[in-house]
Amino acid sequence: MSMNKNTVLAWATAIMIFVGLALIALGAFRYDDVAGWGFAAVGIGFFAIAWVFNALKGRV
Repeated sequence: MSMNKNTVLAWATAIMIFVGLALIALGAFRYDDVAGWGFAAVGIGFFAIAWVFNALKGRV
């Protein structure tokens, strides 16, 4: 399996979505105080970066 630019971006997008979901889950289920809001905000930020990586596929 050769790793070209689009494959690397696809893997990066998948990993970023997984980490974003994990951070949101930590914020929702593990930390009930103000720290949970921080974890959720960072998870949403990971989704935004993953969206950019997905948009770059085929253009780089």
